[in-house]
Amino acid sequence: MYVFSRFARPALRIALLVASFFSTLTADAFDLAGGDLKVHGFVSQGLVHTTDNNFLGESDGQVSHDFREIGVNASWRLVPDIQLSAELLSHRAGGTDDGSVRLDYGLVDWTALSSEHGRAGLRLGRLKTAYGLYNKTRDVAFTRPSIILPQSIYFERTRNLTVSADGVELYAERYGETGSLTASFALGEPKTQTEAAKVALFLSSPPGELEARLAPDLQLLYEGAGNRYRLAFTALQLDLSYRPGTVDRLRAGRFKLTPLIFSGQYNAERWSLTGEYAIRRTSVSGFGPYFPDSHAVGQSYYLQASYRFAPQWELLLRYDAFYADMHDRDGKAFAAATRQPAFSRFARDWTTGIRFDVTPEFMLRAEYHRVNGTGFLAAQDNPDVHALRRRWDMVMFLASFRF
Repeated sequence: MYVFSRFARPALRIALLVASFFSTLTADAFDLAGGDLKVHGFVSQGLVHTTDNNFLGESDGQVSHDFREIGVNASWRLVPDIQLSAELLSHRAGGTDDGSVRLDYGLVDWTALSSEHGRAGLRLGRLKTAYGLYNKTRDVAFTRPSIILPQSIYFERTRNLTVSADGVELYAERYGETGSLTASFALGEPKTQTEAAKVALFLSSPPGELEARLAPDLQLLYEGAGNRYRLAFTALQLDLSYRPGTVDRLRAGRFKLTPLIFSGQYNAERWSLTGEYAIRRTSVSGFGPYFPDSHAVGQSYYLQASYRFAPQWELLLRYDAFYADMHDRDGKAFAAATRQPAFSRFARDWTTGIRFDVTPEFMLRAEYHRVNGTGFLAAQDNPDVHALRRRWDMVMFLASFRF
């Protein structure tokens, strides 16, 4: 209660000032070229305060405002069967992302077959990765169930490796009286040429270069009873090679990650229940004595409930758990081998939050997190692993506007 009361008053003042500004704006999408060209955008600003450790910036005992998302996207239907889509994004997330503007996605979508029973086609370009229920729209705050997605599945520290890839995607959709089935298979090159990608893997930034093989991505999604329930399965494989620099302690090694994600969601009139479970096989080999070979099977899951108790208000409750190695859940074997904290290998997060839609275009959110473990924290924000604390609290606020 002390943490919340100490932080709530200045955050509330900021939120009200932002709300008074954004509520004066209109938020309709720009429809041009007779409605064939559509332009949308969004801007979100977050505030983070933690009692210990740093998350999304220097938040330990202070307020971090280094969590910001700004995007502009457009879609243009050239002909009935071909659509162009692209988005420019600035994403600031503490030390893991500096907010530089980049092409988040840019693709050609060709619907080769279409009928009242379904459609099939091909997408080519920079594609959003199908990864669980939320990854394709994770940067748009209105589509997320909370300020940050469950970190057991959707890590912020490894976001750049899984958010999009350059390649091709085949998709097919089948519509029926009981629901719809969507299948997609993509083959693309993940974005590895960033410092954040190297730090996420090595906990430091060695002088060499990461190179990625084409990553296969398969997703099956079933939506039934008018979107009342959703069931999904996702399988992804990352295969990364390291090319050492001129003066480098590491040798030419290889890192493989294969997550399998099972997702389920039930939507009633006023409440929703969502859960996802992931098994992640990781393999590290060939880097030499400074980064020993290892093999592990990680485990992640969360269960969340949301309740819309009034037209503009929604409550959230979630339990989120991450284990880097399901055969060493408490991290004791890891600590004995490396002399690093055992709690850096897991994280269990109780989250409660509230959402207020001031207008259909402007949203405010507040969350409280009670965390045991530091498994999802980024090394960029916490360079000294021995300074971390096992149990910590976090309060977050977010204001988001869209048009």
